[in-house]
Amino acid sequence: RRVLLVLQAMDSGGKDGTVKRVAGAMNPLGLHLRSFGPPTPEELRHDFLWRIRRALPPPGYVGVFNRSHYEDVLVARVESLVPESIWQARYDEINAFEREQAEAGVALVKVFLHISYAEQGRRLLERLDEPRKHWKYDPSDVDARARWDDYQAAYAEALGRCGTDAAPWYVVPADRKWYRDWAVAHLLRETFDTLDLGYPPAGFDVRRERERLLGSERTA
Repeated sequence: RRVLLVLQAMDSGGKDGTVKRVAGAMNPLGLHLRSFGPPTPEELRHDFLWRIRRALPPPGYVGVFNRSHYEDVLVARVESLVPESIWQARYDEINAFEREQAEAGVALVKVFLHISYAEQGRRLLERLDEPRKHWKYDPSDVDARARWDDYQAAYAEALGRCGTDAAPWYVVPADRKWYRDWAVAHLLRETFDTLDLGYPPAGFDVRRERERLLGSERTA
């Protein structure tokens, strides 16, 4: 089995912070992290799910996607990167892909971190006013903010058409970071509980190894 946490949000919505505070509390040896930016030339030569499949966590790992295949029905739609006929067809492709993953033993936890328009403005202004946060700011964030309503409509349709029993969506209010972190951690804990996880059995004779260990001890 494996778990895949998918994080989506508007710019400054708290994806990085959630990864740091929630995923960061887990053993990094069991994590499989991936952040998705604009497709590379190599990725554009394949279908939109090609890079997603390559980034799936192996069995036994917790995968975390910072952005995901949903960018291809969000940004691609709002910014008119592809014709409508293409992004419309992607909803069914996404549902089929996620159903396939669920049947293969992947527990999908898809989270939309929802911040308000006012809170996004406050966070973006903070990134401009604090030099140590300039690296977080991208001028394109203001362009996307100007299309807030379009993005909200795109999210509403994506969540509505791709929220299934096999891969439900969870909308987490994210203006308050402490609540955001608690809610996502709680969703993960509930998911772990459904998997009936346990420690692997010893691959050796425990009693015999205990006797060997005690028999090899030096006397004081």
